[in-house]
Amino acid sequence: MPARFAAALLYLMAKGLAALPWPVLRRLADAIAWAWRRLDARESRVARRNLELAFPELLPSEREEMHAGVLRYTARQFLETLRIWTRPAAANLPMIREQHGAGLFDAAVASGRGLIIAIPHYGNWELLNHWMVERTGICVLYRAPQSAVGDAFLRKARHCPGDRVTQVRAEGQGMRQLFTTLRDGGAVVILPDQQPKSGDGVFAPFFGIPALTMTLLSRLAHRTGAKVLFLWCERIGDDGTPAYSLHVEEAPAEVSDEDPVAATTAINATVERIARRAPTQYQWTYKRYTLRPSGRKQDNPYRDLERR
Repeated sequence: MPARFAAALLYLMAKGLAALPWPVLRRLADAIAWAWRRLDARESRVARRNLELAFPELLPSEREEMHAGVLRYTARQFLETLRIWTRPAAANLPMIREQHGAGLFDAAVASGRGLIIAIPHYGNWELLNHWMVERTGICVLYRAPQSAVGDAFLRKARHCPGDRVTQVRAEGQGMRQLFTTLRDGGAVVILPDQQPKSGDGVFAPFFGIPALTMTLLSRLAHRTGAKVLFLWCERIGDDGTPAYSLHVEEAPAEVSDEDPVAATTAINATVERIARRAPTQYQWTYKRYTLRPSGRKQDNPYRDLERR
């Protein structure tokens, strides 16, 4: 009960903040991004290191420009997400100005064979929940925060009227629920570019660097025969009210390959291609490469950042 009460208070605070006009939120987000860079905050350090790893061909000045764009977009997306979480779908969906491939989604749902929806950390992935539940119920896999209050807040923020969203933790019981949902012809949502625990994935290239990548998505697809689609919401324009273009795309056949390396390589290649559309819209503030093939902690590319 204390965690739920604290989460309810946080939700009310988020709702109050998100109610500010868009121009005010945008200026606030830009101030946050400026402070991250000025204070060399964790978000700034991690993003800079990721860009060094993923875009070694760029000049330092070009990476710095991209780095500033990443932090600016990240801060804006954070405040936009608070607004999405605290408003009904009818108020949020007008932000989606374009739709590409929506028929693929509707056809996959209608087929009844089960649907795996892969959503990279690109653009505004939280907005997609509102769009999907207008068409079908979804079972969403998520990694629970260590804080009980944080977990309660996320569950409240992502709750959908009519129980159209089932949130399951990324643990044993949750995994079994995903299999059951797919075998019953339902839809499950997975963010495929989160680093799994050691032993729950294999290394596959991502921006030319071996990255530990989850095998869950490919195992689900291979064992159930479910359809796999990639979805993302990409920001279009940079002024006024946030506007997004929604994209639905069939996953390459290799995603369902029995060979986990072949499958994860196909997954990462697809996520990378999407991220390269507008690199500043990808979540570069996440430590994607902490676990290395060598298994040695000293090979962690973020290790020296923690000493600052």
